[in-house]
Amino acid sequence: MLLLLILLLSFTDDSQTERVWGVKNNGSCVCEVNSSIWSFPVVKYEAVLQQVLYCEDSVGNMQEQVGLSHQRLPQIQALFTNMTARLQPYQYLHHQGLYTDLSLRLMGQELSQLETDISAIHSQLNNSQTQKLSKEVGKLRTDIDRKTMSDTINMKIVKEKLRYLKNSAESCKSIPQDFRGQGRHCLKGLITKISKPVTTKISPNGKSYVSGSWGKQAQMDSDEQKTSYWVQSLITSHIWGNTLHVYQTFEDFMASVNQKIFTFAPAHNHANAIEGPSAVLYGEALYYHCYRSADVCRYDLKTEDVKRVTLPGNGVGFNNKFPYCYYDCQANSDVDIEADETGLWAIYATVGNHGNLVVSHLVWDSEGATLNVSQTWETRLFKKAVSNAFMACGVLYATRYVDNIIEEVFYAFDPATGKEDNTLSLSLEKVSKEVASVSYNPTNRQIYMYNNGYLLAYQAHF
Repeated sequence: MLLLLILLLSFTDDSQTERVWGVKNNGSCVCEVNSSIWSFPVVKYEAVLQQVLYCEDSVGNMQEQVGLSHQRLPQIQALFTNMTARLQPYQYLHHQGLYTDLSLRLMGQELSQLETDISAIHSQLNNSQTQKLSKEVGKLRTDIDRKTMSDTINMKIVKEKLRYLKNSAESCKSIPQDFRGQGRHCLKGLITKISKPVTTKISPNGKSYVSGSWGKQAQMDSDEQKTSYWVQSLITSHIWGNTLHVYQTFEDFMASVNQKIFTFAPAHNHANAIEGPSAVLYGEALYYHCYRSADVCRYDLKTEDVKRVTLPGNGVGFNNKFPYCYYDCQANSDVDIEADETGLWAIYATVGNHGNLVVSHLVWDSEGATLNVSQTWETRLFKKAVSNAFMACGVLYATRYVDNIIEEVFYAFDPATGKEDNTLSLSLEKVSKEVASVSYNPTNRQIYMYNNGYLLAYQAHF
């Protein structure tokens, strides 16, 4: 007789009871059972054991992080309270217009660090306290961003107005309304055309001297100066120098003969040495940027005396802080000395004017034997965004790199009116891409370029 037995304690892999057929034999139930279905699942047990161990480690790490978070939370709360207290005075100062953008920027940096810390804690704990902190920090960030944006715009407007008023005040000091009418060729205003090179020559010191300045005597105090030319090559590292070469005639200059050498400093690293391609021969003196300083030097060719004046401004750039750049930076070209129909000029940049070009008018007092700065104007043109600059008829012109054979005059600033023109497009053909210096000469209205050891001259037309 067959019987169907239900074995309640036996389970298959799918957790179902196993049905086994049995036979009654001699008063006993005899059945055949396959015991393999109850074998211990070793593989699954080991997998579960690994998961349990991993979970224990994870729980241990989480408990450790929670413990650290509980320790840090009071510190962060104290920092947040401190920042809130520090922000309170700025609420008043904001309405009074007294606080600075720098203060908000520093506070914004602290707030960024605080946001990072609170975000890490909130991701670990995610309780009502951390949620509240996150909301308050978010609101504080919105307030600071709004104030920063508002006051940055307002500050820029105020600074631009201040710059304009300062320039206007400088122009009113001594420059008359018909400023550009002092020279006949300046009556027409800005330069309208620049010729192809009318002079092309390798530097008398050799093509290896890739940086320096050159030109014609810019002021004719005597008959012998009417035809003299000069070259000032930077000898040491193409940055410093201490000698000047003067040629009595243009023919001597072209043939590199009969030169007279002036040594205006005993060594290239002397305080009176020149730094950067920035010289101009004006009358009986060489004017240039003094070695590692914010000073302009005047070397008298007759007496060999050196006088100097410190350029005005907050944080005058020197020692390669604000060189001419645009394509490649011209090393240590921070201060540029120029001459035109109105006299001597220094072109440079300052921290106070955000690295933008500043131009100062220089005056030599022969009676007092002192070099002075009479007036200073600030522009909105970033100095490192131009390749060079020069003065002509009292107007500042700036150049930029176009390609390896073309330099372009693209900008003009008129101190007399405070007006800027960035729509110019006057080409200067060159031999090489590196331009060390560009200067203008009022005696013949020519522009001189020191171009990687080549000396080029152009005719300017007004």
